[in-house]
Amino acid sequence: MKGPSEPIVPFPAAPSSSSLSMGPHSPAQALGSRGLNTAPCCHVRAGRGFSLEELRVAGIHKKVARTIGISVDPRRRNKSTESLQANVQRLKEYRSKLILFPRKPSAPKKGDSSAEELKLATQLTGPVMPIRNVYKKEKARVITEEEKNFKAFASLRMARANARLFGIRAKRAKEAAEQDVEKKK
Repeated sequence: MKGPSEPIVPFPAAPSSSSLSMGPHSPAQALGSRGLNTAPCCHVRAGRGFSLEELRVAGIHKKVARTIGISVDPRRRNKSTESLQANVQRLKEYRSKLILFPRKPSAPKKGDSSAEELKLATQLTGPVMPIRNVYKKEKARVITEEEKNFKAFASLRMARANARLFGIRAKRAKEAAEQDVEKKK
C-alpha cells in the first residue's frame, strides 16, 4: 500500500513508434494432456512465462526480462533439455530483434539500440513471435500384409504381461541356473 509521503512517479513517456502494446513474449510449451503430449514437436502452445533456468541460460536477468516484455514464471520447471534449448533459442532470437529505446536520447546506455536502429524501428501489433504447429502430411500408400496381420490389442496385452512377469521370470531363471550348477557338482 502506498503511504501518504510516497509520490506517484509516472514512467517516462514512450516514443510515438512504441505507443501500441504488443503483449508479453511467451515460451513454447508442450500440451499437458495425455493424448496430445505424445508428439511434442507438433502440439505446442504459448506458455505462461519462461522458467528461471531458461532465462539464466539465455543470459537475461529475471527482473530485466520483465522490463523488456518477457513474461517470467518462477514456478515452471524444465522437464526436458529439448524444450529448454528451444525456449532459450526463442529468447535469444527475441533479444536480437528487440530495439530498446534509451530513456535519455542524449545519453544512451550500454544495452540500448543505436540511432540507426531507432530510425528503422516499426511497431509490432500482433502476437510476439507466434508459435506455429507444423504438421507433416503423409502420402497415401498401400497397406502391407504385415500391417494387416498385426493384432494391436494382443500385442499390447502381451507387452503388459511381459512387463508384469519380468521380475518373476528373472528370479526363476536365476534359481534354475543355480540348480544346474549344483547338479554339475
